[in-house]
Amino acid sequence: MLESKSEFPCQTVEMSPGDMLLFAPVKAHIGEKVIVYLDELGRFAGVATRQETTGFAISMNLPALKRDKLADQLTWFANRHDVGLPEDRRHERIVPLMRRANLRLPEGREQIVKIVDISVSGVGIETESLPPIGTNVVIGSTPATVVRHFRGGFAGEFAKPFAPGQIDEATRL
Repeated sequence: MLESKSEFPCQTVEMSPGDMLLFAPVKAHIGEKVIVYLDELGRFAGVATRQETTGFAISMNLPALKRDKLADQLTWFANRHDVGLPEDRRHERIVPLMRRANLRLPEGREQIVKIVDISVSGVGIETESLPPIGTNVVIGSTPATVVRHFRGGFAGEFAKPFAPGQIDEATRL
């Protein structure tokens, strides 16, 4: 999506935790703000830095945590076939517009957390306090079980998955 709010399909040609080269039917002007939605990685904001014959490049100024997470994801994507790793994500991830949610722990303690992404089967939560794996929690009004930890948060699997097409960026848990 360009600054004009015009949206166009594009394809990522190259990507690093700080830059992205896009194959696109349009060219963003140098310095123009651009938002890119990647199916498996989420939303990225950047500024166009150069034009190519088949598209353009953007530079992204990501916070350290998101940059580190993206580096890990890109490494996994680059190596998953070479090392025979199974696909560890069963469903498409979506970054919701409303990213804050209330996390309720079994003993009734509550805290505000940040949603990293959601899918029909689960959620990524950014928080410094990590409930143990196997803990049943409620995120917003949605019950889930903590299934793994990652740097800066945890993944929760919903007790009852959403139906395909039932979630989108406007979904609130």
